[in-house]
Amino acid sequence: MTDLFKTKIGRLRILAILEGISLLTLVCIAVPMKYWMGNPSFVKIMGPVHGTLFLLFLLNTLSVGVEQHWKFKEITWKVLLACFIPFGTFYIDKKILSKL
Repeated sequence: MTDLFKTKIGRLRILAILEGISLLTLVCIAVPMKYWMGNPSFVKIMGPVHGTLFLLFLLNTLSVGVEQHWKFKEITWKVLLACFIPFGTFYIDKKILSKL
């Protein structure tokens, strides 16, 4: 795991996992707490956390894509699309990022 922090692709993989976990937390814990228990406090915390991780993932994907000379039509668009599909970052980490 410590090797992941040493490269930009490794850090992108970490962001992908964190972004996916933040979405899971938001959808499976925070939103039910808001609507079933009438407690929106966790949504107020996790919403901005997820949004920040989402934006960091987008920016880092573009940065890594340029630095690594990824062909947009082959890799970059798939990685970018992954964060728009719920839990797509887990899939893209396993299918693309882990192999780079």
